[in-house]
Amino acid sequence: MPVTSLELTTIEGKRFAKTGERLKNVRVDHNSTVTRVHPVDEASAVDFRFTVNYSGVGVIQIEGSLHFEGEASLPEVWEKTGNMPEAVASEIHTAIMSYCIQEAVVIAKDLRLPPPIPLPMIKLKGGGKQSSGMEVA
Repeated sequence: MPVTSLELTTIEGKRFAKTGERLKNVRVDHNSTVTRVHPVDEASAVDFRFTVNYSGVGVIQIEGSLHFEGEASLPEVWEKTGNMPEAVASEIHTAIMSYCIQEAVVIAKDLRLPPPIPLPMIKLKGGGKQSSGMEVA
């Protein structure tokens, strides 16, 4: 895996709704953006911004940097086109999302916002009828 390290430089979270105000149908959007790519030693440093937007109820923003090895021409390609090769971009954005989602879950809990991940839906077979299996409290 060419992403060798990832560090956070800024964490910001805001809740716009008042405490106790009931939150209904809050849309949660995630976005990761690469803001800068520059050479560092034999690797590339990739600066990024990760944002979770809670449709007017709140926002969480995380900024940081990661080191990417394996694509020596990445800074030059970024400077010329403002884009990265698709395979490289996929790996970088996956690393950003994997790391930052975990941080955003903790921040959302502290701000009393919904977690920025979909919660699993529990469906019972038979409309919630009692089963003959063992009951666990």
